[in-house]
Amino acid sequence: MNGLLGEWSLMRHYTAAFLMVILWPISSGAVDLPDTVDRVRSSIVAVGTILPTRSPKAQFMGTGFVVGDGRYVITNHHVVPEVMDYARMETLAIFVGRGKQAKGRQAEIVAMDAVHDLALLSIKGEPLPALELGDAAGVREGELFAFTGFPIGMILGLYPVTHRGIVSAITPIVIPALNARKLDVKHIRRMRDPFDVFQLDATAYPGNSGSPLYAVDTGRVVGVVNSVLVKNTKESALENPTGISYAIPVKYVRQLMDQRRK
Repeated sequence: MNGLLGEWSLMRHYTAAFLMVILWPISSGAVDLPDTVDRVRSSIVAVGTILPTRSPKAQFMGTGFVVGDGRYVITNHHVVPEVMDYARMETLAIFVGRGKQAKGRQAEIVAMDAVHDLALLSIKGEPLPALELGDAAGVREGELFAFTGFPIGMILGLYPVTHRGIVSAITPIVIPALNARKLDVKHIRRMRDPFDVFQLDATAYPGNSGSPLYAVDTGRVVGVVNSVLVKNTKESALENPTGISYAIPVKYVRQLMDQRRK
């Protein structure tokens, strides 16, 4: 009798252990993400311009996210327009809220990093919820992350969209060309000062540029989604660039913010 009870107790022990192994990935990833998205969403903004005489007045260029004390926004350098129509009162702006409740707030460029395609903007008015910056050095290939932004920009409206996927590779932003004829100025510059980027297996669209790449459980930002910079260098030898998405490690965001403080 005691032997049967012992076997039954041992069976219950192994069954409980088996269920923990099976259910652990679900509880540590899929369940956390909805709660994380709820927290992150209020820190996601659209970046664009406002021109009173234009129809529509607002124009979205890409995505950004709030950092620091809630009065700063990180986005991609290429998202910020090179030319503004100041004569007609065009202003740089960020847009907060969802759908028809979205509101524009004036923004200013305070620091730029063209090498890593990053821009730091300051915004006027009350501070917004800021995202916490994580540690990009701890990112491992195969880890699951998410990013939230505005794919396709104004076409889909101001409704934040979230994608998730793994970091499929940590790879140099530029690789040596097969022959000298495929080298261009941008390629040569990147070869002089190369750095690693995160290659993702999730699809990012043009309006996603500037979206934060964050941990699904904590919401800490580890990178900034960017396809334009990488495709112009890493895939410059291809006539038709791939649909692969990339992200710039967050350590360059820290450097840009430190530059502003100094």
